[in-house]
Amino acid sequence: MENITFDLSSLHSHGTAFYDYLRLRKHFFVDTLGWDIPHNDSVEMDQYDNPLAHYSLVLRAGRVIGGARTMPTTSSWGQHTYMLRDAVAGKLADIPAQVMGAEVRAPEVWECTRLVMSDEVASHQDRARCLSLIVEGLAEVARRHGANELMSLSPLSLMRALRQLGWAADRIGEPYDNPGDGRRYAVLSMPAERQRAAARH
Repeated sequence: MENITFDLSSLHSHGTAFYDYLRLRKHFFVDTLGWDIPHNDSVEMDQYDNPLAHYSLVLRAGRVIGGARTMPTTSSWGQHTYMLRDAVAGKLADIPAQVMGAEVRAPEVWECTRLVMSDEVASHQDRARCLSLIVEGLAEVARRHGANELMSLSPLSLMRALRQLGWAADRIGEPYDNPGDGRRYAVLSMPAERQRAAARH
C-alpha cells in the first residue's frame, strides 16, 4: 500500500485516482449506507470538493482502496464553509445543529471528511494499515499548512481504531444516532501528531 496526497491543482499528477476515490465514495455512502447526497450513477461529489480541499488516498497495486478529504476550518467557498460549521449553522438537514457546542474557525484546526475504504480491504490487519496511511496523509497535509489539530464527524467506533493506531482521538461533541444508516456519530478531535508508535497487528 502507498499513500498519495494532493489538491485540485495537482490531481492530474495521479491519473484517475481522484475520480476513482469519488467512485469509491458513491459505492459506500450512497449504495451501501443510503445517504441522500449529490451523485450520479458513477460517483459522489459534493460542495466541499472545491479548491480548498486536500485529499489523502491509499493505493494498492495502482488501485484506490481508501481515502479521505481535509480542509481548514477557515474555509469559505461561495455560500459554504466546511461541513461541520455549516451543520452548526443549520445548513445541512441530515446533521443536527447541536452536534458541536460551538463552531470552530481557526487556522490550526482542519476538518476531515468522507473517510472510506474499499470492500477489497478485508482483513483487520489490512484495514488498520489502510486507515493508518490515510490518517498519516491527512495529518501531514494539515501540519504542512500550519495546523496542529484534526476534527471529524465520524462513527464512534473510529475513535477506538484511531487510538489503537497511536492517535489521541477524543470526542468533543454529543453523540447522535443517524436514522438513515443506523450508525452512531460524534465529533472527534485529535492532535495532528501521532502520540506513539502503533502496536503490531
